[in-house]
Amino acid sequence: MTIDLANARTTLQWQGMSVGMVALVASAALVFANALTQGPIAEAEARDLQASLAQVLPAGFADNDLLKDTVELTDANGAKKLVYLAKKNGSVAGAVFRNSARGYSGDIVVLMGVDAEGRTLGVRVVKHTETPGLGDKIELAKAKWILAFDGKSLDNLPVDKWAVKKDGGVFDQFAGATITPRAVVKAVKGGLDFFAAHRREILEGKSG
Repeated sequence: MTIDLANARTTLQWQGMSVGMVALVASAALVFANALTQGPIAEAEARDLQASLAQVLPAGFADNDLLKDTVELTDANGAKKLVYLAKKNGSVAGAVFRNSARGYSGDIVVLMGVDAEGRTLGVRVVKHTETPGLGDKIELAKAKWILAFDGKSLDNLPVDKWAVKKDGGVFDQFAGATITPRAVVKAVKGGLDFFAAHRREILEGKSG
């Protein structure tokens, strides 16, 4: 049997070129599809964030676009924290930011709104991996427990009372899941400490 080496080489070269062209076309299609979806995805994320921000602020509390009025500050651990400024008639009336603490199954992230005097306007848990049926009572959809933080501040609640009742504090614990509410209390208290430490910068709208 005679093998046409030249023809074989040409065939292999063509196959290689074909594979390369397919890969190039596929890559271009992915880039194009990504470009088309980036805008809608970003818009959806912005809407979700805007809705979350609104949940921790009383209706009519701010008249600005919080997504556009932000400052970046450094917390006690050296990490950067983005703060959304809630303005009324051009003046900073409060702020919204995230804080977290370790729960039973992982970090619990809260979004909290605070007024200019350091009073908690609202708190919502935006991320957690706690046990369904036990720890998930921190979600407003499952229980009203999270509303207990409304109006609380470092001034009207002594340091030793920022704890669950089992530890001598004022916040209810959950049967079989005390670690979870403890973490949320710690996250909110830590958030108020952060606000107190950076109150001047926040009210003046200065990053630092």
